[in-house]
Amino acid sequence: MTSPVQTRGFDSHDPEAIHRFLASTYTAGLRIRAGETGYRLVHRRVDAGPFALATTGQSAYLDIEVDDIDGLIVCHSRSARISRVADGMPHRLGPGDVFLTNRPAEPFALRWEPGEVELCVLDLGVLAQVATAAPARRPGPIRFTDLGRVDAALARQWRRTTRYVSDVVLDNPATSAQPLVIGNAARMLAAAALAIFPNTAFTDDTAGDRHDASTATVRRAVAFMEENAERDISAADIANAAAVSLRAVQLAFRRHLGTTPMAYLRRIRLDRAHHDLIRADPRRETVSAIASRWGFVSHSRFTARYHASYGVPPRETLHA
Repeated sequence: MTSPVQTRGFDSHDPEAIHRFLASTYTAGLRIRAGETGYRLVHRRVDAGPFALATTGQSAYLDIEVDDIDGLIVCHSRSARISRVADGMPHRLGPGDVFLTNRPAEPFALRWEPGEVELCVLDLGVLAQVATAAPARRPGPIRFTDLGRVDAALARQWRRTTRYVSDVVLDNPATSAQPLVIGNAARMLAAAALAIFPNTAFTDDTAGDRHDASTATVRRAVAFMEENAERDISAADIANAAAVSLRAVQLAFRRHLGTTPMAYLRRIRLDRAHHDLIRADPRRETVSAIASRWGFVSHSRFTARYHASYGVPPRETLHA
């Protein structure tokens, strides 16, 4: 299977080449001005479809003006100082800070001093898979309300999340080729972004949600999951198949099954992995390959979950 993950590197002193690279990678509506002769930009980006992680460093200051970017970009400054103007407000950010570079589809300008930053670029559609805005109270898409730095604890939470995705998912060939793994990683990043950065995502139950949180909703949702467990489906997809809101399907599973839709989906996939282990030829298959095929990234967590459910480690089932 061809991996959906693609790694690209860029290293140049040429301002025109640097502009072309940044414009083609991020947005055509971008203008730059480098600080001095001999300016150098080094950029490494890992694209995984619905998200990308990048590390980029430079030798002198760089002025950047952007008309709009169709995506959410989270920045962690490793060593650079950044002065930014967005939404008419100036911000000064420095080493260790974690912040949103801008609001999606809105202009911003910044001066990036010498140093290195880490970027996470998230497709906006992934945010909608995790939480939807309440149309009756806050019309339109989810909006992020504060572009300042987050506090130290939340910054550590973001760095832990991106490090996990990078180390366990993207740097592991056995898992990075699996669409279920990439989809789960994208939603993990989206959930972290919604939890860390202030936004208008609305999660309170409405009267309609409570009415729709029925056993019939659970049955429709479970049938959809059973039929599509091998596909990269989200809680929003499950809700659409059950013809209810995202909050209603979440409430229905909590009320009637004591779990969440995605946790129930993981149970289905664990059972599919169990059946694959029973049928597999141990000379050709491995536990890790089967686990990652069904969206389980961590071998140790899969082993523990499997042992708890079936009473034996997965390796024993494979070699039985």
